[in-house]
Amino acid sequence: MQTPTPNPRGAEFWNSTMGHSWVSQQAVISEVFTSVTNVSLGAAAAKPGERVIDIGCGTGDTVLAFAKAVGPSGAVLGVDISVPMLDLAKHRVAEAGFGNVTCALADATIYGFEPRWADLVYSRFGLMFFDDPVRAFTNIRSGMKAGGRLVFVCFRTMPESPWFRVPIEAARPHVPPQPPLDPLAPGMFSFAREDRVRGILTEAGFHEIALKATDVPIHGGDITQSMAFITQAGPLPALLENATDDQRHRAMEAVRNALAASLGADGRDLHVGLWLVSARA
Repeated sequence: MQTPTPNPRGAEFWNSTMGHSWVSQQAVISEVFTSVTNVSLGAAAAKPGERVIDIGCGTGDTVLAFAKAVGPSGAVLGVDISVPMLDLAKHRVAEAGFGNVTCALADATIYGFEPRWADLVYSRFGLMFFDDPVRAFTNIRSGMKAGGRLVFVCFRTMPESPWFRVPIEAARPHVPPQPPLDPLAPGMFSFAREDRVRGILTEAGFHEIALKATDVPIHGGDITQSMAFITQAGPLPALLENATDDQRHRAMEAVRNALAASLGADGRDLHVGLWLVSARA
């Protein structure tokens, strides 16, 4: 199924290998992001009876949490552009027996949100990939009640996230040089600059904008689980994309050794540097 979107490259990315990897690694990714999920859901503070939109809902972790929080008198709309991830989310919702959840295959930039419907819009790492973020946030705001809450979490710079920085620094000497990345291009770290996030949200019509720098531990588990995640998600796969088999092997060994030296017994000695963002419609 083709996702209607002004960003076909992004849709292709999340509907190809990456989307299927997130599905196959769902349990690992859910565990890795446990603290991130708890911190961001705590900030969102969904209440019984509220209507919630979850942008970039992925495989359904946060949709399920919101469905429970708002109860049968509330409602949850999960939006994502990835067919495989959304299919898993729908399956998990049905399996859990929640009747207050709708999942929409859509790009939030152009999706026809019901006007002034949502009390809360939330996202866990789902808002940094828009080609035109002002347009996207303006459209998202159209689906929010006046004064409705926007709460999302995004990454600060990669150096502030050792969970990503350590394996990247370990792998880089063993792979072909990478061209410099455009820090404003859609991607994991495109919202790293506080002034940029504030500017986008202000232009999109939001107010009471607040960004809180938060360092959150990652639940890496053992080395096998950490490697399963880091080789499927984050910036490392792109670094390895054009490597030869020998380069890839040496890089992976270096990453494994670096993680082994950095992770504690509980797998939580590495963290990610986040912005916890909130605003009002």
